[in-house]
Amino acid sequence: MRAVVVHGAHDLRIDERPRPVPGAGEVLVAMEWGGICGSDVAYWKHGASGTASLAHPLVLGHEIAGRIAEMGPGVDGLTEGRPVTVHPAEPVGDERLPDPIAGRTNLHRRVRYFGSAAFDPHTDGGFSEYRVVRAAQIRPLPDGVTTEHGALAEPLAVALHAVHRAGDLRGKTVLVNGAGPIGALVVAAAKHRGAAAVIASDISAASLAVAGAMGADRTVDVSTGAGLPEDVELSFDASGAPAALGPVLRATARGGTLVQVGNLPGTAVPAVLGDLVTREITWVGSYRFVEEIDEALLAMRDGLDVSPVISHRFDLDRADEALGVAASSGSSKVMLRLGGAAADGESRVGQG
Repeated sequence: MRAVVVHGAHDLRIDERPRPVPGAGEVLVAMEWGGICGSDVAYWKHGASGTASLAHPLVLGHEIAGRIAEMGPGVDGLTEGRPVTVHPAEPVGDERLPDPIAGRTNLHRRVRYFGSAAFDPHTDGGFSEYRVVRAAQIRPLPDGVTTEHGALAEPLAVALHAVHRAGDLRGKTVLVNGAGPIGALVVAAAKHRGAAAVIASDISAASLAVAGAMGADRTVDVSTGAGLPEDVELSFDASGAPAALGPVLRATARGGTLVQVGNLPGTAVPAVLGDLVTREITWVGSYRFVEEIDEALLAMRDGLDVSPVISHRFDLDRADEALGVAASSGSSKVMLRLGGAAADGESRVGQG
């Protein structure tokens, strides 16, 4: 089978690997779609993502969906041919979380994640024609949710988790700063959870157009000198840009809340944070997700349309080109066609 493997910085190859065989409690998934994430781009550009560096070749991809091709012994409740996506996280060991964070499995100290070099040996991802997956990590797709959209359940779950960290959004005006794929999905998640109005801000007109299509009631192109709104009760920063923190804190109302969903650098950086204190703003971190992937699938089943966030599609053998597009400022979510039937929505403009 073919797999998208990063061997080092700017060294991406389509390798031939043996088709895997599922063991006890495992299923073999014939992959159909994968969405390219910022971490995939980071491994391709730098040979590292955050503090995780490549020590060996790594199959990329954690936003994936396909169909069950084969089941190992002891797997019940699933059937061959069923379209599925994957919860890509697996806590390592039997650590018991402290009572204050019981159930928040994303906060385990050690978590294996598809397509991650955080451990040695690395955890291969799903940008391949087949992937063996623990049955416990399989999430069947509801009727009406395509495998292409199912591959976006993971980033939508990230967005829904950020919204959950904010509390009750019903009737509130919300600011989402940063309208990349995660920011655009936060817009959709906020509307899904009852926000009265969502304002999206970014430096890219193309990204703001996607945010508008995902439900933003108003967009602000800060590259034109336009300022952020004032006294917004609830803000999300999805940009991960330290320079944006000062303006977003200033836009947040006194006593309001800022949810940090965009990854911030792991090194010292300058940032203007004075308003955090003087305006008594609650600054909340949001990391990956717990089980919001199930809510993401139900939301898509019930009509949340993720298709506007997809800007490009590429076949697996053009993965290097696809990563280059994903790293550019003119793209939103770039999808890889890993195998299976012809693409859903094949006529969409912007495909690779």
